[in-house]
Amino acid sequence: MAQQASESIIAELEDAVRDGTSARRVQTLRRVTDLFLNDGDRLNDEQVKVFDDVLCLLVARVETRARAELSKRLAPLDYAPFEVVQYLAWDDDISVAGEVLTHSSRLSPEALREIASTKGQDHLFAISARENLPEVVTDVIIGRGEDRVIRRLAKNASAQFSDDGYSNIVARAEQDDELVEILGLRLDLPAKLLHDLLARAKATVRARLLAIAPPAVRDDIRQVLDHIAEQEAATPRRNYGIAEEYVKLMKQLNELDDAAVYKFAEAGKFDEVTVALAVLNDMPIVMVERLMLGMRSDLILIPCRSARLNWPTVESILRRRPLPHPLDEATLEIAQRDYRRLSLETAQRTVRFWQLHNRLEKQPAAVG
Repeated sequence: MAQQASESIIAELEDAVRDGTSARRVQTLRRVTDLFLNDGDRLNDEQVKVFDDVLCLLVARVETRARAELSKRLAPLDYAPFEVVQYLAWDDDISVAGEVLTHSSRLSPEALREIASTKGQDHLFAISARENLPEVVTDVIIGRGEDRVIRRLAKNASAQFSDDGYSNIVARAEQDDELVEILGLRLDLPAKLLHDLLARAKATVRARLLAIAPPAVRDDIRQVLDHIAEQEAATPRRNYGIAEEYVKLMKQLNELDDAAVYKFAEAGKFDEVTVALAVLNDMPIVMVERLMLGMRSDLILIPCRSARLNWPTVESILRRRPLPHPLDEATLEIAQRDYRRLSLETAQRTVRFWQLHNRLEKQPAAVG
């Protein structure tokens, strides 16, 4: 019966496409869609193909609002016509593509990966909420997505991540406190990456994460934080006496410049690099030491920019810091992007704030 009904409107369809007004085409589109929704689950593949052909003819000739309505009606259907769903998913207008990108089971991982590779952030945002997103798609989204897209993807409990994908998204979280909290609550986050995530997180973010985490996750978070605290407590304080004398002498001789710091970094001379950053910024050595031994590489960028160091020198410093695990390439790429954006004025203003804060912290002890 459904097939007969579909064939009976072919003549009407041809008239609507050839000579019909926009309103008539929309009316015909709704009639065909209603017919399919009423009987589509009982049709065989050949019959569904008839509807697919009819809808494809119409959908290409109606305005955006009608296409968006069709997308919303077809998106939940496992038996939706294949070709028209592909057409809707590739629409540049997110009001049309969004519903099928988020909900339609008729889109293959390959199609989703291709759309994610070529369309804009709104399309990525819609795809990020799909159930059971495979790794081939999430890898693309992590590589191209803006912050709001990455956060939505991280909230998608059924999304699957490759090892590289998880490493890259954790690297993205280094400067995004909200993303740290979202990732910290994922049950499938590998233990090593949870350690890296929390080691780089601010103390306030760690505390908030503990407060909101369900019991199943809270115990894991607490164990990781306890281990991080033990590592930090076991880190021996260094003696910078010889390095300090040498670096200060270089400063007096006007030899303490980017080339000198680069040589220190390439040679793995941690003490000299630390003292050089302190001297060039008029900062206490112990303050720079905390930055150098900390997990947050973004903070090290500030004294480096304030000292007018070039990126190759900064990269060498980041790569050769004495940390439990070397920085991955994704983190270094983000650091390079952020270093380009960080202005000299902002860096120097931040250093002055640190200097002032350090002096104010010492005042009560001096008075007592």
